[in-house]
Amino acid sequence: MVAANHIIVVDDEPEIRDMLADYLGHAGFRVSTAEDGATLRRLLEDQAADLVILDINMPGEDGLSLARYLRANTRIGIVMLTAAGEVVDRIVGLEMGADDYLPKPVDMRELLARVRAVLRRMELVPEKPAAEPPGTRRIGFGACQLDLDAHRLYDAAGEEVPITSMEFDLLKAFAEHPNRVLSRDQLLDLAHNRDWEPFDRSIDIRIARLRRKVETDPSKPQVIKTVRGAGYIFVPHGEEPARL
Repeated sequence: MVAANHIIVVDDEPEIRDMLADYLGHAGFRVSTAEDGATLRRLLEDQAADLVILDINMPGEDGLSLARYLRANTRIGIVMLTAAGEVVDRIVGLEMGADDYLPKPVDMRELLARVRAVLRRMELVPEKPAAEPPGTRRIGFGACQLDLDAHRLYDAAGEEVPITSMEFDLLKAFAEHPNRVLSRDQLLDLAHNRDWEPFDRSIDIRIARLRRKVETDPSKPQVIKTVRGAGYIFVPHGEEPARL
């Protein structure tokens, strides 16, 4: 018999925790609940989890901080809950590494569908192979170097250039598909392991931010180029892009 996936619901409102736990429990999942970040961390010390449902707005350590911690230290799926209309929080949550989000009040059937979709996508992502020594896999982006093992970007002087987890995922997607036009949807799939994203135009904002970090002249990009009507292409230094 296949063990049920373990889901942790993190919300400071008891009625919401109980409602989600009851619904997901009846759907066949094993569910634990936590009222704050400290309780979540204790739960994870005692038992593994497959997915965490996180409320963004909680007193103390909020959902964004917890999402950053989970993404940096685990392979757990993350679904975030946001108050209706909080577009900025949703985009920031995705940049922190959330796999999906839902606005409150939550439609339970949609939540169940999203949870199952995230778990399916996670099953398709292979475990990371044994890592090479840190710093051995570096890809040039203009004058910068992307360290794929350390998840860091360095400038020509060797100084670290701050990047978000989403920015690293985008650079990694480009590095793995050089000289190939990638649409916004493809970039979202490669960077988030997502097959649905309502704010796909936010990719343009993220690309603009990356250009300011890796391009000599961001207004005339030569490393991450726009292909009108198609998407973006990463052109490694000294190479010619493939013909469309």
